[in-house]
Amino acid sequence: MVAVVASRKTLRGNHVTTTRTHQQDVRVPTRTRVPGSAPRVPPTADVRGYEATRGLTDTLSAPLGPEDQVVQSMTDASPTKWHRAHTTWFFEEFVLSELDSYEPHDPDFGFLFNSYYEAVGPRQPRPDRGMITRPDVHEVGNYRRAVDAAMVAALEEGRFDSDLLARIELGLHHEQQHQELLLMDALHMLSQNPLHPAYCDGRPDAPGPGTGRPVGLLEHEGGLVVLGHGADGATSEFAYDNEGPAHRQWLEPFALEDRLVTCGEWMEFISDGGYQRAELWLSNGWALVNGNGWKAPLYWHLSDGTWLRFGLHGLHPVEPDEPVTHVSYHEADAFARWRGARLPTEFEWEAVARRHWQPPERGGHPNLSASVAGAAGADPNQFTGEGWQWTSSAYLPYPGFSPAAGAMGEYNGKFMVDQHVLRGSSAMTPPGHERVTYRNFFPPAARWAATAVRIAHDR
Repeated sequence: MVAVVASRKTLRGNHVTTTRTHQQDVRVPTRTRVPGSAPRVPPTADVRGYEATRGLTDTLSAPLGPEDQVVQSMTDASPTKWHRAHTTWFFEEFVLSELDSYEPHDPDFGFLFNSYYEAVGPRQPRPDRGMITRPDVHEVGNYRRAVDAAMVAALEEGRFDSDLLARIELGLHHEQQHQELLLMDALHMLSQNPLHPAYCDGRPDAPGPGTGRPVGLLEHEGGLVVLGHGADGATSEFAYDNEGPAHRQWLEPFALEDRLVTCGEWMEFISDGGYQRAELWLSNGWALVNGNGWKAPLYWHLSDGTWLRFGLHGLHPVEPDEPVTHVSYHEADAFARWRGARLPTEFEWEAVARRHWQPPERGGHPNLSASVAGAAGADPNQFTGEGWQWTSSAYLPYPGFSPAAGAMGEYNGKFMVDQHVLRGSSAMTPPGHERVTYRNFFPPAARWAATAVRIAHDR
């Protein structure tokens, strides 16, 4: 990657003005359409896989100017610039540092861009990542280029042993996680602006009237099932440690709905007083509703009797047939109770998804927004590619789970408390990062994540 001179366009009412900027590491237009035609390259530990994954981070960052990239809109979110630097630090700290000839780009970056690895040392507190105004966006771009040059050279020279190649693969999947977080955090940041600026121009074609389909059921007979990474005998494909080991699980007969809950169904929940009826809510959820004034999903706005939803494409009317997203576990649970049903366990979800899993057909870029059930190229049952689906399962280790030794063991295991498991993937998930055993996790109050809802029924 080389530096380019950007020409920034700014919108002033109905006029467009163009000004020349100083040398930047990436193009930073105020708004741009993120292309979706890039080839889909898996995050493999070779030059092609490395460059494709790292390049997507730069592509997703490009619509965000320097001012956008330094803002931390809340404690749970991180600035775009921090995501770009942290994913770079991962390769420098855990891969390049193992080579005798490598010298760190800047010794202070370890303190600034370490996330939570206690074994590595102290770090900038998470709530204060937005205070790291320096190094600036340009210097972070230099940092990325320097580390990428060293990584590509070492890959081409075959200097990494099998253990480091496995760590590179982990680092690329880690970067994919941060690509999705970058988008979710940018959405939250832009939502705080009263002008509702869009991350990118346009939006996918709106569904026509009646595009959505009636809900159906995917029945499961129950019984003893084997779940987790390796349950089908395949153990060579990448998986995080928390996805295994494969284990047996007993299930009672049940059914899952064959699509996600829609915005139109959520409007009915709102109209029926769903956010005012204490009997639908768990105690902590009811406290959150009243303490935070929740009346609708995050990013929904009521204007002159019309519901609008803010997304990466800006502020648009809510499409009734699209999946509802950006709701907390407590909202999902309350909705399920209102429907006289419940949320699935993560084991029920995986057992059914294994029979119906169909990754969406898309290029090398995320779709950015969810689509209606049955949309062309999408998973027909919406198990993947639309929204991370809340389950009723607490995030706990599988039987026989043991975290890896050292810093890599901190990646998942230490968070197995006070979280709920989500399954599937979202429209913001990078292509190739989804799999049927993936266990995402968030606290039950989280709403800024690209979450969705699927309903389960007892039999």
